[in-house]
Amino acid sequence: MTTMTMARAINEGLRVAMDADSKVVLFGQDIGRLGGVFRVTDGLQKDFGEHRVMDAPLAESGIVGTAIGLAMRGYRPVIEIQFEAFVYPAFDQIVSQVAKMHRRSAGTVRLPMVMRMPYGGGIGAVEHHSESPEAYFVHTAGLRVLTPSDPQSAYLTIQQAIACEDPVIYLEPKRRYWDKGEVDLDTTLGNTGLLSPWRARIMRPGTDVSVIAYGPMVRTCLEAAEAADGVALEVIDLQSLSPLDLATVVESVERTGRAVIVHEASRTAGLGAEIAAQIAERCFYSLEAPVQRVTGYDVPYPASRLEEDFLPDLDRVLTAVDRVMED
Repeated sequence: MTTMTMARAINEGLRVAMDADSKVVLFGQDIGRLGGVFRVTDGLQKDFGEHRVMDAPLAESGIVGTAIGLAMRGYRPVIEIQFEAFVYPAFDQIVSQVAKMHRRSAGTVRLPMVMRMPYGGGIGAVEHHSESPEAYFVHTAGLRVLTPSDPQSAYLTIQQAIACEDPVIYLEPKRRYWDKGEVDLDTTLGNTGLLSPWRARIMRPGTDVSVIAYGPMVRTCLEAAEAADGVALEVIDLQSLSPLDLATVVESVERTGRAVIVHEASRTAGLGAEIAAQIAERCFYSLEAPVQRVTGYDVPYPASRLEEDFLPDLDRVLTAVDRVMED
C-alpha cells in the first residue's frame, strides 16, 4: 500500500493503462509539457512521448471531435476538458455523436473513449471553474458516467474507464485532488475479486439512515457519520452515476427506512431527484420518513467568497439526518 493524493493516483492509473496498451493516447489543453493545470498528467509526456500525450488547441469541440476519429480508428483516447464548464462548446459532439454512434451504426462502431473533467467547487474559483454538470450527461443515453471519491477508487476506476468499450464521462472532484489515502498499486484489472466500477460502495455500514453521495460529497458524509450523535449512518458512494447501482441503494434503504441524498449540483432536476424518485417507487413501504436532499442551490455558482454558503457541508447533512429521524 502506498499513500498518495487523488491526483497522483489518477496519474498512476493513466500510466498503468498506457503501459498496458499502446493505443491509449492522451489529448487536452496543457496536459503535455505543463502536466495539466492540476498536474494530473505530470511526467506522462516525458515518459511516453509527444505522440501519445498531446497538447490540444483551446477548442473543446475540436478535442472531442479528434477523439471520436481516434476511437473509430482503433485508439483509446483519453481527453481532458480543463474545467467542467468548458465542455459546453463540445456538448453537441458529445450528445449528437459520441453518445449515439454505437446505436446509429447498429452496433458496428464503438467509441472506447474517456472524457476527463475536473468538476465541483471548494477551491475558491469562479463560475465556469466550479460547476457540477453531471445531470446533463447522466440524462444522455449512450454515455457512462463515473466519479471517484478517494485515491484508491481513482486509481482503479480510471483504468476501468479506459478499458470500457463505451464512451465514459470521468468526473474528477477537484476539491479532493490533494486528499491523501492508501492505494494498492499491485491491484490489477485482472483480479477476479476487483469491485466493478459500476457498483456502489458501502463506505460505512449503518442501521438508521442511508446517506447516498458521490464524488466530493462522500468525504463530507463520512465526516457526518463520525459526528452524528446516537445515529448510525450508512454512507454509500454511488461511484457510477450512469448506470446507477440502484440495487445497493434499495437494499440499504429497505434496511434503514430512511434516506438522505447529498450532491453539490443545484437541486432542481439534479441527480438526487432521480434517486429520490427511484427510492419512492421501490422502497415505499419501507420508508419511515420522506427522502431528504442536501444540495447546492438553484443559482449560478457564486463568487468564491460565497461558495461555502452554496456547498453542502457537515451541518446541512446533519440537519437532514435530524429531519428524517424526527418523522
